[in-house]
Amino acid sequence: MEVTLARPEKRNAFTPTMVNEIAHAFQGVNDDDGIKVVMLKAEGPVFCAGMDLKIFQDVDLDMQNPQIKNKDLSLGEVFARLHKPSIAIVEGNVIAGAFLIIAGCTYVFCSENVQFRLPELNLGIFPFQVMASLLQVMPEKKMLQLCLHTDYFSAREAMEYGLVDGFLEEMDIEDFLAKFNNISSSAIVAGFKAARELPSVASEKRYGFLLKKLYELKSSEEVKNRIV
Repeated sequence: MEVTLARPEKRNAFTPTMVNEIAHAFQGVNDDDGIKVVMLKAEGPVFCAGMDLKIFQDVDLDMQNPQIKNKDLSLGEVFARLHKPSIAIVEGNVIAGAFLIIAGCTYVFCSENVQFRLPELNLGIFPFQVMASLLQVMPEKKMLQLCLHTDYFSAREAMEYGLVDGFLEEMDIEDFLAKFNNISSSAIVAGFKAARELPSVASEKRYGFLLKKLYELKSSEEVKNRIV
C-alpha cells in the first residue's frame, strides 16, 4: 500500500487533518491481513517541511476531511501505532517535524542529494516531539546534538545518524518489496506489537514476556500449517 503526502504547494507541511488521514490509512493497513508493508512518498520537491505552524495555532484554518473525525494526535504517536513495516521513499528535503516520519518508518531510502534540517531553535522553539522519535534510532547524546544543529546536513550524514538505510540510486525498490511477499502477516503484527510493548516491560521480565508472545504465535493455525 502507498500513502502519499500531497500538499506540494505548502512543501507537504502537515496539518491536524493530514495527521488524522495518515492515522486512518494506517488503521486500514493494520486491519488488512493482505497488506504486508506500507510505503510513504511525497509530491513536489520537498518531502515534508514539518508541521504547518499557522494551522496548528489556528485549527479553523485547517481543511477538514468530511469522511474522518479529527482527533488530537501526534504524528509520532500515529507511527507508533502502525504494526506493519513502513518504507519512506524520500526524494526531497526533510525538515523539522518531518523527522517524525523518517524516524517512525522501519526503512528510509532517499536520493543522495536530499538534505535534512531541524531548524526549530532558529524559531525560538525546540523539536520536542521529534526527540522521542529520534531516541528510537540514536543515543540521547546524539539526539541532543542533532537538535542543536540547525543547519542542513547531507544524506550521508543522515545515514551515519541511523536515519537513512540506503540510497535510491543504489537499489531496486520493487525487488526489495518482493522480499515481503511470503512473510506471515500475523508474525509481522505480533513482532511489531511486542516491540512496541517491550520498553514498558521491566528488564528482568522481558525474556519471559517475549517467550509468552512466541508461544501465543506458535499456537496459531497459520504457524501450525507452515510447520507441517
